[in-house]
Amino acid sequence: MGALLIYGMSSQNYLEIISHSPGETRAVGEQMGRLAQTGDTYLLVGGLGAGKTCLTQGIARGLGVEEPYVASPSFVLVREMRGRLTLYHIDLYRLNRIEEIADLGLDDYLYGDGVCTVEWAERGMAVLPQEHLLVEITYLSDNERGLYLRPVGERYVRMVAELRVSVESGGVFC
Repeated sequence: MGALLIYGMSSQNYLEIISHSPGETRAVGEQMGRLAQTGDTYLLVGGLGAGKTCLTQGIARGLGVEEPYVASPSFVLVREMRGRLTLYHIDLYRLNRIEEIADLGLDDYLYGDGVCTVEWAERGMAVLPQEHLLVEITYLSDNERGLYLRPVGERYVRMVAELRVSVESGGVFC
């Protein structure tokens, strides 16, 4: 597996990573899962096929989830998986209005004792936790994705700093 390249880190602890394969995207997610704490929320943004579910698969692995396959919960909205911490995989793809999202009663997940990944988070930003790690995944080529990690809140600033050290040292692949 090739090395992930960090091509930017701003003074606001914004981290940009290029992933050269689904395996590398999962590796970043796995490290996020290892660093996860109770109450963490990862907001995932990106087009169809960008790699949001792939990243979530890595987060699940990092949390010790032993389910053989993490699929997008598009038709059930929320999937719950047990590991070191419970992972709540939320998908807002089918929802078009903020009122629909607000009426779902996601607070038990978002402010509970697990970790949440929210795919298509841009559809519900107004009702999602103010403090979070925003991960925007962009399609660069058939084999490359840009992962842009933007922490909002001190907890996530520290996490991004830890991720940066891990990527730079090659620890993402351990």
